[in-house]
Amino acid sequence: MNEDQSSNGSGNSPQDELRNRHKRYGIWSWLHHLFGGEPRSRSELIEQLKEAHARGVLDADALAMAEGALAMNELQVRDVMIPRSQMVTLNKDTAVRDALADIIDSGHSRFPVVGDDKDEVCGVLLAKDLLSSFIEHDQEQAEPQTLEQFSRPASIIPESKRLNVLLRDFRVSRNHMAIVVDEYGGVSGLITIEDVLEEIVGDIDDETDSEEQVPDILSLGDGKYRVQALTEIEDFNDALNVHFSDEEYDTIGGLVVAAFGRLPEQGESIELQNMQFLIHQADERRIHEMVINYLPVTPDQY
Repeated sequence: MNEDQSSNGSGNSPQDELRNRHKRYGIWSWLHHLFGGEPRSRSELIEQLKEAHARGVLDADALAMAEGALAMNELQVRDVMIPRSQMVTLNKDTAVRDALADIIDSGHSRFPVVGDDKDEVCGVLLAKDLLSSFIEHDQEQAEPQTLEQFSRPASIIPESKRLNVLLRDFRVSRNHMAIVVDEYGGVSGLITIEDVLEEIVGDIDDETDSEEQVPDILSLGDGKYRVQALTEIEDFNDALNVHFSDEEYDTIGGLVVAAFGRLPEQGESIELQNMQFLIHQADERRIHEMVINYLPVTPDQY
């Protein structure tokens, strides 16, 4: 035998043999072949991480972040995006000064800028970009500037995009927000880099987040309740012992809008199942909050 040949008899160098094994087994099977205890699937890896946590090798936070990072490979944008009904948008033709109140009240730093058709996304507005319109300019004398003039190009992505791919794109492009569209090109929501990171590290609160959460349903006494429009119908039924159908609509706000047949204005009311629904807070895009009042039952209703 040639002394230059390896002892495996193949004539290959040790490096060649490692490459051949890699090709034959695949990375997970190859690692298992070499070390015996290596995980062969994501589920086995998670089980090993849990065992490491039980032994004190990983703390609870590290385990949660590891599980979140692994889960990102399975999640799509549609799973974590902010739905269209909750988006705060600004019209492209709005004057900068006229939009300031909405920008401040929202507490957000980025806004989709749209046309009269909400599916017409003209760009993304960064609140900090508006500072230039108030520095070294006399706004009372200068020609009014619209939000479209300060908008940056919007990143448009499909609902089906995977979160791990989106996170990489965010890092490369240095964008922090993307507009999500459905298969027909209509706007279905938005997603921010914060939404993606929260899948790994959990909720991230900033200085604008309220420490006190507003309850979905709050009793006001005397048979009255303040209800958030996004309250799930199932939760509403359980809390108030009623039986509204959730086959067509998920939220109580969606059901009420359907009953009106249009978007109701603040102060309007409608009666459904012996209950009065008063629109307590609303804007031109959606209703936010309602006050519910039980109506007296008349004898012919028994």
